[in-house]
Amino acid sequence: MNVTSKLLSVFKVDKQFRGLRSRLSAAEKFLAEQNRQIEQINAKKSSLEAQQRQLAAAAANFEGEVKRLDARMATIREQMNSAQTNKEYKAFLTEVNTIKAERDRQETSALEQMGKVEEVKRQIDELEKSRAERERMQAVAVSDRDQRAAEIKDKLADLQNQRDTLARDIPKDTLVLFERLVQTRGDEAMAHIEEADRRRHEYHCGSCMMALPIEAVNGLLVSGKLTRCASCQCILYIDEELAKSMKEPAGKR
Repeated sequence: MNVTSKLLSVFKVDKQFRGLRSRLSAAEKFLAEQNRQIEQINAKKSSLEAQQRQLAAAAANFEGEVKRLDARMATIREQMNSAQTNKEYKAFLTEVNTIKAERDRQETSALEQMGKVEEVKRQIDELEKSRAERERMQAVAVSDRDQRAAEIKDKLADLQNQRDTLARDIPKDTLVLFERLVQTRGDEAMAHIEEADRRRHEYHCGSCMMALPIEAVNGLLVSGKLTRCASCQCILYIDEELAKSMKEPAGKR
């Protein structure tokens, strides 16, 4: 078996391996998306909880100020009862009215902050519902991922053993070149040669459809030497049926 045939065998095993892995990769991608969304929900919830604490603290401060002003007004009213003159009474009354106006502002601010606290709490509750639903989807995704991994585990191991056995007979530098092509081109790392017109010696790359020199085609047909498309750089091979046909005597063909 020549080097191109050996590479083609590895290439076919790799395609099966990638095909099986693609099903698992899809399940892993879906699970990763659920995890990402849960992390986003948790981060947003933490931010809202911090905001809720700040709003609650501000509301508590306003409420504390309201209580302080209530105590101050109570004290002044007691003093009003013991006022000696009308002037003194009016002074106390003016101060009470001033404090009362400030108390109303503080109370309004406290109510506003508490309203914001309730709104943030509502948002947190919604996030908790979203997280519960996302965690349910996450559990489904984990189950699906594990099931797919179990289904293909033995087959993947078998394919890996096949590949390791086939790869042992390929020169290291050639194998490195092939694996780099697979990383960049995937299933187009290798391409078959297509015959357009045998009499005119017209052949082209099955990947990029660029014309190939007959010398390259003959070299691959005769010795199976490593041949790459000058245009797309994929490794070329000749299908068994075409190779058999090309090797037949002209009269028999």
